[in-house]
Amino acid sequence: MTVAEETAVYEIKLQGHIHLDWSSWMTATAAAHNDDGTTLIVGQVRDQAALHGALAKIRDLGIVILSVTRL
Repeated sequence: MTVAEETAVYEIKLQGHIHLDWSSWMTATAAAHNDDGTTLIVGQVRDQAALHGALAKIRDLGIVILSVTRL
């Protein structure tokens, strides 16, 4: 298995408070609304293809992605 194929944990910060149940598209270990009006989702993503798919879903919903960090 190459690095690109390994399951990895990502932290995705979104603008606004989204419904926390929506984070089910990834194996979320934490999802929270921050006081600054953002939503933070932390969870496992199967591979790079799954990450790009999740980011495309966020984009298609019109949600602004503030950051994506591999932990």
